[in-house]
Amino acid sequence: MSPTIVSTFAIIKDHVKLKISQDSVSIDNTVFKMHYRATCLILLISCLLVSSRQYIGEHIRCISGTGVAEHVINTFCFFTSTYTVVKHMNATSLELGEIPHPGVGPQSREDPVVHHAYYQWVPFVLFFQAILFYVPHYLWRNAEGGRLKVLVSGLHMASLALQESSLKTENGVTVLSKTEKDEKVRQIRVSFLNRIHLNRPWAYYLGLCEVLNFINVLMQIYLTDWFLGGAFLNLGHVQSEPRFIGKMDPLDVPFPKVTKCIFHKYGPSGSIQQHDALCVMALNIVNEKIYVFLWYWFIILAVVTGLGLLWRILTMLLHARSTFFNKIVFSMACPGKYNPWNMLRVTHECHFGDWLFLYYIAKNLDNYVFKDLLEKLGEDLQERRQTYLRVPTKEEEALKQA
Repeated sequence: MSPTIVSTFAIIKDHVKLKISQDSVSIDNTVFKMHYRATCLILLISCLLVSSRQYIGEHIRCISGTGVAEHVINTFCFFTSTYTVVKHMNATSLELGEIPHPGVGPQSREDPVVHHAYYQWVPFVLFFQAILFYVPHYLWRNAEGGRLKVLVSGLHMASLALQESSLKTENGVTVLSKTEKDEKVRQIRVSFLNRIHLNRPWAYYLGLCEVLNFINVLMQIYLTDWFLGGAFLNLGHVQSEPRFIGKMDPLDVPFPKVTKCIFHKYGPSGSIQQHDALCVMALNIVNEKIYVFLWYWFIILAVVTGLGLLWRILTMLLHARSTFFNKIVFSMACPGKYNPWNMLRVTHECHFGDWLFLYYIAKNLDNYVFKDLLEKLGEDLQERRQTYLRVPTKEEEALKQA
């Protein structure tokens, strides 16, 4: 790998986590991570690609055949706009040699043209889109407030807690002692029981941020379509069409590789001179690949996010009605077999917010630890219910009246 490529992507390597530390806690699902991790990373990499000259050389090179300096023409055409002539977007004319490139050829004042100015804004728009995909995660992380991390921190390796004292592995991972593990499980039980039926805001914030993800990806599709002048929505369809036989490609329409540019300057006698330039748009080769990929990715992401919302609605409907459903869901979160009676005793007392919070606790614990937690929670909830339903004795009634 060349040093230029390494230096380019070294900017974002510190923000990509390839290893999961023992203190990392999952506070969302895979669909959520597709937004703020995968999509954000894709957009940032795309931003770097279109900003790096070492891959494509100069972004634009113009030929004018006049005495005007080349860098002046290049700078002017890049920061204003170039254009193509609509009537010359003709594969037949191109094959017959009547025009040198698609959209480039002689024109009159009445001939319609299409101006192309988006390319100078591509890196800024991609970076802005990356920020928008990160915003729901930022909002959810602040709303969650680290509650899960406080509860489950240190319990990732708790299934190995068989010693009387804690130990540290060669990799720096701390394994709790049996006493410390039991104390952490007790703290989770106490915290869960103290906040039972009070976890609705926590669940509502998570659901709201998942809805924001869905709204955002739909908004990004239409924002990109507006930015590309209405060419993005049909981009996948255009790309999948059979290539024209010859030199013209369907993608040359939204992403022309050669364009026209007009530069005006004063002549020696003060009259205005018009210089017709032919511009090679090397940047559009990269833009074309990026936006075709983003079209497929955004469609996949929108479908997956929509299915994720349907799954969330399904969990709201079935969490308190089906023990079999709960066994499947919690086995997915924390693989293992659980006592149906313990599952029923716990989930029967949970509102959806409590159920969802318990699900994420399970997602961050070992099977051995969660099975122990589930059993003891079931006992605590059954005892609490029996105490609530128990008929008070005459002595207790007398004490209350006193």
